[in-house]
Amino acid sequence: MTCFDWVNRNFGGVDVLINNAGVTVKAPLSEAASEDWRRILDVNVIALSSCTREALKSMKNRGVDDGHIIHINSIAGHRLSILQGNEMYSASKHAVTILAEGLRRELASRKSQIKVTSISPGFVQTEIFEAGGWDDLTKIAPHLQAKDIADAVKYVLSTPANVQVTELIIQPVGGF
Repeated sequence: MTCFDWVNRNFGGVDVLINNAGVTVKAPLSEAASEDWRRILDVNVIALSSCTREALKSMKNRGVDDGHIIHINSIAGHRLSILQGNEMYSASKHAVTILAEGLRRELASRKSQIKVTSISPGFVQTEIFEAGGWDDLTKIAPHLQAKDIADAVKYVLSTPANVQVTELIIQPVGGF
């Protein structure tokens, strides 16, 4: 049984999916282990895509045509991260940018009203960088709080049926 089977059985299905999982590993391209790259791509791209597919199946099976798929992306999905050794993370987040737009176009071609949003924050104070091998970046760079991103999610979910926020870039004041 997958988590989506459980959600479908216990909650009736998925109407909104927020893909928020992500990992990074401090690993310069010339020194990185293939396992580190695989882990980044497996979580940031493959798991996101798999969850998206399963949420869309849930919506389709129940006739839901006004759902919402939100990918918590990164500013690194639009340009190379300012952190050396974070290139594979940037590549994975660029893939998320392209996947979100591709899905939006696919759904639009089917005349679906399911919305797709990519929210791309700059540096957010979470455990992702520490877990990935970086020191406390809050000492060297302006940052956002998780609540700032949660507020952005609430905003895109509150838009009227005829409004789709496709991309929302959020950076801390004074950030890179």
